[in-house]
Amino acid sequence: MQARRPLWFACRNVRIVSQVAFGGFLVLLSLAGPTTAPAQEAPEQPVEEVVANLAAGQVVIAVVKDAMIIGTIENPIEAGTHPPTPVQLSSRRAAIALGAVDWFSPSSQQQLARFDHDLPRATSGRMSRGPTLQQPHAEVEAVDIEAIGEGMADRLKDVAQNLHSPIELPAGESLVEIIVADYLAGYGPEVWQITFSIEQEPIRLDFLDTRILPPHYIQFWPPEKGHPHTLVEFRYPPGNNSLSILDLLRKSDPRLEKIRNSDAKMGEVARRLLEGESAKVLSTDAVQFLRAALGAVAPPNARETLAIIGFETGFDWILAPPSEPKRPGKEKERPPGAPTLLKPSS
Repeated sequence: MQARRPLWFACRNVRIVSQVAFGGFLVLLSLAGPTTAPAQEAPEQPVEEVVANLAAGQVVIAVVKDAMIIGTIENPIEAGTHPPTPVQLSSRRAAIALGAVDWFSPSSQQQLARFDHDLPRATSGRMSRGPTLQQPHAEVEAVDIEAIGEGMADRLKDVAQNLHSPIELPAGESLVEIIVADYLAGYGPEVWQITFSIEQEPIRLDFLDTRILPPHYIQFWPPEKGHPHTLVEFRYPPGNNSLSILDLLRKSDPRLEKIRNSDAKMGEVARRLLEGESAKVLSTDAVQFLRAALGAVAPPNARETLAIIGFETGFDWILAPPSEPKRPGKEKERPPGAPTLLKPSS
């Protein structure tokens, strides 16, 4: 098993404050003015309502013999919920954003941020790779993971600097989290969780300064020495008491037992996962098992995705995300005859 990549600052000066554990919520967005004025001088600010919708649900990652398989299930806790969706960052790296990803102003019909959509842009130009060909076994700090965390933190700060009303969130949980799955040549597969929390400081009674705390990083794959090699699962909101797929397998849940007993290959996949031997499973068999398992445990009408990162072939979709319904908004007028992607000009 390859060594875990060090991230020297991962636990330094990190304090997790809060995270959404319910559906979309309303905050007030200040349209102008400083955030650091003394209380007695803080000007009255015009405000508008802002809706923060969640990407909520379950992320299941299987690291098998020749690939990483990423499955997601939506938890449709409200009408505005988004399904957790893998976003390709490179040929062998994908990330999934969970939590308050969609910030929207109903009054102005403007989208202020879509943090899941922003992932490629927020991290581009900041990535650094290793180990080098000259030092294939050198210990390399996870500076590429740091780049993802810092890029997304900068994007979060763009929105947070204008949030000045209290955001009521359960203590000890994050506002947004990013799950990163990738395969690095010379190192192997890895899974990271990056969480982002907020801290609010009163400037006056009804006017707060909102600050994004430093990202907190946890590496989930490769597992610690002696720990099983099996499914890695994440859930948002984290307070959801539903069982993981691995727990359902352990409890012989009838929905998964039906899949397990459907043929010998499916029984072999289930056995290897339960015994902590996922690296002995072929991706073709793992894809078939996970696709059936996700469908069996998903809530009614929940959206699902399934993607694969082949160690040789790179990222590809098995079950692509459904297209999102277009949100009504104010569209800019187009000059007559202006070119459009929908109907290329001749």
